[in-house]
Amino acid sequence: MSEQNWAGTHTYAGRVVSPRSLGELQRVVAGAPHMRALGTRHSFNDIADSEVLVSLRELPADVEVDVDAASVRVAAQVPYAAVAMAVDAAGLALHNMGSLPHISVGGATATATHGSGLRLGNLSTAVTGLELVTADGGILLLDRDDPRFAGAVVHLGAIGVVTHLTLALEPRFDMRQDVYLGVPWDEVLGDPVGVFGAADSVSVFGHWSGERAEQVWLKSRELAPPPDAWRGGVRAMRQVAPVDDGGDNTTRQGEAGPWHARLPHFRFDRQPSAQGDEIQSEYFVALEDAASALSAVRGLRDRIDPLLLVTELRTVAADDLWLSTAHGRNSLAIHFTWRSRPAEVAALLPEIEAALEPFAPRPHWGKWFASAHASERYELLEDAVALMRELDPSGVFRNAYTRRVLGLE
Repeated sequence: MSEQNWAGTHTYAGRVVSPRSLGELQRVVAGAPHMRALGTRHSFNDIADSEVLVSLRELPADVEVDVDAASVRVAAQVPYAAVAMAVDAAGLALHNMGSLPHISVGGATATATHGSGLRLGNLSTAVTGLELVTADGGILLLDRDDPRFAGAVVHLGAIGVVTHLTLALEPRFDMRQDVYLGVPWDEVLGDPVGVFGAADSVSVFGHWSGERAEQVWLKSRELAPPPDAWRGGVRAMRQVAPVDDGGDNTTRQGEAGPWHARLPHFRFDRQPSAQGDEIQSEYFVALEDAASALSAVRGLRDRIDPLLLVTELRTVAADDLWLSTAHGRNSLAIHFTWRSRPAEVAALLPEIEAALEPFAPRPHWGKWFASAHASERYELLEDAVALMRELDPSGVFRNAYTRRVLGLE
């Protein structure tokens, strides 16, 4: 039976192998001509495809919290929700989480997956150590003292099979979550720093037609009740969601709760979003270009909205990771959750990318995009490709995606 990703947007060509020990994994890697690691399958494109797909699901799901060091060593296949439970029980917290707590730590950090926050880096910025099996079956340990580390964290699966990661932690905290309805687009375009800096984590949801964003989610460590009106919008007094969620979203009505139940958008015990029947795209531009970039996309609203389930706008703090979508610049992430109409979405993406071209957009590595030149937006691309060649000289971890997107044969 053919294997597919979570959304059904890609059917994998390879066979899945699930080693039961580290030694078996090393032998599989050393004996495979071409292979890739397969995580929770939340990528929407062919980034993880190859002749052999290695799943780590049968290996021990280690989560080892070091309270004194304020860190956690975690097996790459473990979902963020499981890490969060162990970390919180030890009185600690992750600095940020993505909208889905279902995704694996290894897959999310390899692609620079993110949450939201002007001062919060993406999930990859918490990584302080990597343990991986290289193409010859050997074990390589990397930490922040290694000059290759910043090039290895966001690796797109092209340097080896990461088995464990170490993540930095901080003291646990509570948050409240509030939603404002009907904030005018003019407020978002006129003062993006003010809007996205209004809480620790801010998400703007809606469609591109009309004069108002439908919902703005504010997630804050400040537990005092916010005003009933804010920037032309009104605070929701009942449970709401951008898409009819059937109760799969986290609480958003001002009730304080632990960080791990507020930073994600979705509950771990429910199937997220539109049950996977969707396509996702996302583009990152410099925060200073936010107003102009958003105006450019709004110019295509009549083309976009008929295919759109919802758009989400978030921010990501700048970092120094070579292939991070926020490398070197505070970024606005413009996300599209599309209806499952692949031919029409594929035809529209070049138009969106052309509108964003003046702002040097960087597509999310694991979502749909059209440009064959996406990697040219990265100043350290040549260094990253050189590192991939150094750690995988025989090309075991190269695939159609690395050839098309990175020019890595």
